[in-house]
Order: sequence, then C-alpha cells, then structure tokens
Amino acid sequence: MEIRTALVTGASRGLGAALATALNARGWHLVLDGRDPDRLAAAVAALPRPDLVTAVPGNVADPDHRAALAAAVPSRLDAVVNNASDLGPTPLPRLADLPPAALERVLAVNTVAPLALVQAVLPALRTARGRVLDVSSDAAVEPYPGWGGYGASKAALDHLSAVLAVEEPALRVYAVDPGDMATDMHRAAAPEDDGLPGPETVVPALLRLLDDDLPSGRYRAADLVAVAR
Repeated sequence: MEIRTALVTGASRGLGAALATALNARGWHLVLDGRDPDRLAAAVAALPRPDLVTAVPGNVADPDHRAALAAAVPSRLDAVVNNASDLGPTPLPRLADLPPAALERVLAVNTVAPLALVQAVLPALRTARGRVLDVSSDAAVEPYPGWGGYGASKAALDHLSAVLAVEEPALRVYAVDPGDMATDMHRAAAPEDDGLPGPETVVPALLRLLDDDLPSGRYRAADLVAVAR
C-alpha cells in the first residue's frame, strides 16, 4: 500500500501538532513546518514515527521557505493542511486602532501564504487528486470586537478555498472552523477563557475530511464530529 503524504504548516504546537501526531501514528509521511526550529524539532521527536517526518522550519510568509516546503514533498501529495496562522497584535485592537502594517502581516500569513503554498505544490496535489484543508475560524463569519483583522484574513481564506474548489474540481478543498480550543493563540487573544477543549478533540473532524468523500466546502469541526458519532 502506498504511503500517504501530507504537508502540515504550523505543526510545532496546537492543532497542527495534534493532527501530525494522529497522521504519523497512521503511518503517513509528513512534511511539517513551524517558525521556531527548536520547538519544531521537539514536536517531531515526540511523534511515534519521527522517521516518517521531514521538518522544515520557517515562516510560511517567506517565499524561500515555501519553496523549501514544496521541494520537500514528493511528486504525489495527498493533502495540504494550511494551519499556520498569525493572530496579530495583542491585546486585540479595535479596527480604529489596528495598524495597517499589522493587518498586512496577518494577511500575508493567513491568506496569501496558504494560496501561494497550494500553488507551489499543485502539480503533486493534482497527481494524487488530493485535499486542501484551510483552517478557518468563526471570526471569519462573526463580527467579534477586536477580531476584525484576523477575521478578515480568515474570511478571505474561506473565499479563496471556495473558488479553488470550483477551479480544481478534481481536488477536495475544505475550509474548516475548528472552534475554540486551548491553544497558545487563543490564550493570547482571550486569556480569560478557561476550560476550553484541547486541540486533539478537533482532530477527528480533520480526519473525516481527509478520509471521507465529503464535497468541497466550509465545515464546522463540531458538526463533523457530531455526525461521526
């Protein structure tokens, strides 16, 4: 049986690390990235099969780093999971106080980089008739005060996902809202939120998108897990 391969960004912690753990345990070959080389190396070392992992540290907003990721994938790529995200300045500012340069950085990581990465590996995705999972947010559809910059970047990502699905019908393209999780990013945004579920609780929803033949579209992780049960 041919080993399946996934490229997962932002895999040194949080949801990316949780998904990498599940896929690695299944025997997938993984190409993983993260901005902190030491944290990424530690995350890979903790996986059940680190021998199946290629770690490429760097920032997805860097074109050279994306080129390195694309060079690390084989000619057949089963999935790209665009999980790496930038929250922007904290405490989260109102739009009246959001520096335009900060918004540009958020858009570069959350919107431009996912599309550019898919473009770079599209031939390998087409060969495998693979899947693109773009990690979105409820902030993309709900007007939460302070979340305007981040939410706008994820709303744009949702639309890119929808258009890509139309333009590449042989692929499956998903925007997935994981819901609130106990991650470093959420703690930075809302330190008052306690008792949130861990990112590992979202992994079954992502696995459904990778395993089942669901149509391209936008999904909430909570709905996918509820249906699976």
